[in-house]
Amino acid sequence: MKHPLETLVTLAGILLMAFISVLLLPAPSLGIQLAQSLMQRFHLLDLNQLYTLLYCLWFLVLGTIEFFILRFIWRRWLAV
Repeated sequence: MKHPLETLVTLAGILLMAFISVLLLPAPSLGIQLAQSLMQRFHLLDLNQLYTLLYCLWFLVLGTIEFFILRFIWRRWLAV
């Protein structure tokens, strides 16, 4: 019988792995011209806001990629 919180624990583990990956894989660095144009386009006040948004998007992208990769591995080779 499956535990009712198993899916939440699995998702939390994947998000933790994504957070560790984000720390190990640095977010893409923007050039000063691109950063200034993005700041003007999104009406940001300073460069810190831009890089905070970039870091959050990087975290979400890596978490999504890892989720689908781990789900594929689980279904392909580890599921009974």
